Amino acid sequence: MKDGGRKQGAPSPCAACKLLRRRCAQDCVFAPYFPADEPQKFANVHKVFGASNVNKMLQDLPEHQRGDAVSSMVYEANARVRDPVYGCVGAISSLQQQIDVLQTQLAVAQAEAVHLRVRQTAPFWNPGPTSPTNSGSPSSKIIESQAKPIFDMDMVVDQNSYGDSMW
Repeated sequence: MKDGGRKQGAPSPCAACKLLRRRCAQDCVFAPYFPADEPQKFANVHKVFGASNVNKMLQDLPEHQRGDAVSSMVYEANARVRDPVYGCVGAISSLQQQIDVLQTQLAVAQAEAVHLRVRQTAPFWNPGPTSPTNSGSPSSKIIESQAKPIFDMDMVVDQNSYGDSMW
């Protein structure tokens, strides 16, 4: 049974104490957050922040905030190991670029959907001279120009000669 990274009865050092090659005390600040079976977790944090700095940070925080702080440090350390220059900022930047591309694609798709809806309703829409949209204002001209398809080409395929070679 585990209790903060240690087995009951047998003194098993936490991952931090193993890496630092020191005796793991009963009140070790690292033991609850860096269990012995996850050595790479502390190794990355130690490589990026240093054991002394992590120790100071954890001791300065109330116990109920330490778990979140360790999770944050582990995330940042893993990101720094993957990308030493930008760390998690590089990951955030990459995700932001993906969001921008996807928002652009969404806007294009929505514009196409609106265009198709307008094109489907355009042959049936014929405002008369008494219509309020046909007032001669610039906005009514924009609405009229948007209602008319720009490229109104329908493709007609001759079914009889479809199977024959064109050359």
